[in-house]
Amino acid sequence: MLIFNALFVSVVVVLVGLMIFWANPGRMVNRTVFTSSLHVALWLAAWHMGAPPRDNGLFWMRWTCVIGAMAPMHFWLVKESITGQLVHIDAALWKRAWRWLLVTTPLAIVPLTGFFVPATSTETHRIFGWGYYGYIVTDFLLYAYLFRDAVKSIRTLTGGRRVELQVWLGGCCGMATIILARMALSGLTRDQNYIHLQPLAILVCYTGATYAITMHRIFDARQIVLVGLEKITLVASVAGVAFMLDRVLGTLLPEPAAFLATTILALWFAATLNGWLDRLFQFYSQAAAARQATFDVARRETRGENLEEAFQKILKGWGQSDRVVIVSGAKDAPLKGSGVEIPQDSTAVSSLRHLRWVTPERLAREKATPGRAALSAFLTEQELGVLVISEGNTLCALVGVGVAASRRPFTYPQVTQLIELASIMENALERVHFSVKAQRAEQLATVGLLGASLAHEIRNPLVSIKAFVQLLPKHYQDAAFRDKFFRLIGDEVMRIDRLTEQLLDLASPRVYSAEMMELHPVLLSSLELASAKAADKNIPFTTDLRASPDRVYTDGSAAKQVLLNLCFNAIQAVEAHNGEKWVKLATRNVPNGIEVTIEDSGPGISPEIRPRLFQPFQSTKSSGFGLGLAICSDILAGLDATIAVDPNLPGRGATFRIVFPCQA
Repeated sequence: MLIFNALFVSVVVVLVGLMIFWANPGRMVNRTVFTSSLHVALWLAAWHMGAPPRDNGLFWMRWTCVIGAMAPMHFWLVKESITGQLVHIDAALWKRAWRWLLVTTPLAIVPLTGFFVPATSTETHRIFGWGYYGYIVTDFLLYAYLFRDAVKSIRTLTGGRRVELQVWLGGCCGMATIILARMALSGLTRDQNYIHLQPLAILVCYTGATYAITMHRIFDARQIVLVGLEKITLVASVAGVAFMLDRVLGTLLPEPAAFLATTILALWFAATLNGWLDRLFQFYSQAAAARQATFDVARRETRGENLEEAFQKILKGWGQSDRVVIVSGAKDAPLKGSGVEIPQDSTAVSSLRHLRWVTPERLAREKATPGRAALSAFLTEQELGVLVISEGNTLCALVGVGVAASRRPFTYPQVTQLIELASIMENALERVHFSVKAQRAEQLATVGLLGASLAHEIRNPLVSIKAFVQLLPKHYQDAAFRDKFFRLIGDEVMRIDRLTEQLLDLASPRVYSAEMMELHPVLLSSLELASAKAADKNIPFTTDLRASPDRVYTDGSAAKQVLLNLCFNAIQAVEAHNGEKWVKLATRNVPNGIEVTIEDSGPGISPEIRPRLFQPFQSTKSSGFGLGLAICSDILAGLDATIAVDPNLPGRGATFRIVFPCQA
């Protein structure tokens, strides 16, 4: 079984090497790792041939050590390719490698001499000479030198190369130390069982290290060690507790009940211990804080620019970077944001849709393609260390974070964290996107309601102008007529201009920004539009503006849209109601604000719909989508204003109350 394991591991190592070479044949690190994989596989094959109880075991053991003597130099070549010192094989490489050749060549010859295994040694009774132990010590010193040389190189490296060298150093030196230690124990104790576990050590250390430094997922060496330590602690502790519970409960309960109770308690203990170990090792504490902060912002903010600014602040803290890019847009529109605009049909975006996430290290490790080249150029241009994509039903968002201040690359666990954060951000941006579209639709619907009334209002001055124009040729010599004509023309044109300006102002999309202003002029401007609508329906529209002073902290355009929406709702409710018809608008001063009341004589609001009145798609009208009050509530919330409706009383219509703040 152990011999089969050695053959199996050698095949796995070759396959891993081929996979690594195929991933990016043009990268020198992949090439040297591939050749070192062949080297390790050859060592395993020779070790397999010499494993007991074969008759020629000593012969193959010698050749196993010959092959192993050259491994430190091969691992050094991988280290040189990681640091960038080895770009291609040339004379400069041989000048640096002559010291390794000077030591490894004699070391490879020693196993073939009698100093290594004396002639008196047999297959059943193996005797090792001083050359065997000298070989172990020398090989150990070579790996120690390699370790020291790699540590010195690590201090000068940054980014992905630093992480790659740390992982390679830990994996290969750890594997070599285990093998040499087992060789020494086997020679001292004459017990071959110590050597039989070598294939497993190679499988874990070497394969793990080569995968970590060449595949597109970046792993931090310290994180790997801590995660491994946590999992070993968790498995050992849970196994021990389960064993003890089974022994204790087995004496108290029937076997099926004892098994069930042991399973339940062991699972509970595993979940509790796992959470405690996560807190002990402080796994992803920063990610948890960023996730919670992102959720809070997504729930709190209703404006796109505020969302983007808050998300950028969160990501800068999470990634320890001063550069964050968030671009988003509908799936048929360019992606915009953070001062960046990129078409969705561009090569970079198309490639990112396929890859889902990229880092400069991943792009360097994988085969070069036009899409990856475009992504690499985009990362370089925007100074990004990681870029992910998140797509919803109607919105696409790219989220990128700049290179961290520590210059360390973003590891794969960090990438998964950013993907989760980007998904939350995309959902929030998509919600705001829908809200903006709904507000736009509601604005246009309000403009549509004004159409007929404005046509009537504009027709009156046009009739006056037409009449005076027809009379002008007959009375042109009359100075009083001309003065009256010119004055009337100016007044009527100004009136038309004022009405059309208000209509365009309402129809145009706005970004609301609060400032100190007088409220009553805004109300009167809105009433000029709403009263025309009421006049067409023969509905009296009265005002009672008592607030003094009337200065509030709000946005005039936003306040106008909300008030017009409520006034039109009141007019429609009164129009469909049989009975007295009137609409009233009033203001009064309240603590820290001014209250605006819109009251009507309509049927009021039914108790069934009151709890959902300010939610989307809640309407008692036969037309429309029921978005008006929800949009009004969102607009006012963004301006720190409030809206509420009075309880429904018999014989009384609806009464809405808006409170605008008097200060920021």
